[in-house]
Amino acid sequence: MTAARGFPAFPPRPGRRGRSWWAQAFVAAMEDAALDATLLRRGRRFAGSGRIGPITVSPGRIAATVDDPDGSYDVVVHLAELTGAEWDRFADQVRAEAGHLAALLDREVPRSLVRSADAADVALLPTIGDLESECDCPDIGDPCQHAAALCYQAAWLLDDDPFVLLLLRGRGAEELLELLETGPSAPEAPAVRDVDRPVPAAAAHASVAGALPGPLGPPGRAAVPVFPAAPDLPPDALAGLVAHAAARARELLGPG
Repeated sequence: MTAARGFPAFPPRPGRRGRSWWAQAFVAAMEDAALDATLLRRGRRFAGSGRIGPITVSPGRIAATVDDPDGSYDVVVHLAELTGAEWDRFADQVRAEAGHLAALLDREVPRSLVRSADAADVALLPTIGDLESECDCPDIGDPCQHAAALCYQAAWLLDDDPFVLLLLRGRGAEELLELLETGPSAPEAPAVRDVDRPVPAAAAHASVAGALPGPLGPPGRAAVPVFPAAPDLPPDALAGLVAHAAARARELLGPG
């Protein structure tokens, strides 16, 4: 089972936003689904207030406890994990270009990798509606300011380590590397038919030959095609054209 990762609480950082394009895409997925812009503004301020405790990232969830003036609340943001088949297709895309893995290890997410994953029907980055939140605060917004704040801080984590996103999708860095080392699964070998199996010469010589097929009947004679008469031409016009063409051919060939 993939182990969760814990991150210490961020100190107060007013006005900080995600820097990398993938962190901004993560935040956009949350903001585009929000119905209350006021709660988003409060969430941005809350993210930089230093009142969010240590963050735990595990497959499918990000969790933290927030210290609000009205009380302490537990907040969780969920993102669906990739299936085993999706992980296999994603690993194929990483293997397809050596720079993809090098970029991940260098804490970068190439746009080309995300596009390749999308083409393989693997959603690496969340889109609108993919992030779901829950919080025991009394706010009725979705996300509430605490969940929005947690998403903003998750973007800060993604700036420093994109493997946080892979862990959130279900596998950590070590598991991905192990998957890459195993290589793509080999295609299933076709079944060998008896007719394809080699036969020793002695066995072939000792075997009883089967009966030969009977003689074939005489070939049938193809029917002479009958073409309709050409319109507006006399019946013997075709014969005359053939004779003229043959004479012209003899002239061009010269004496034999």
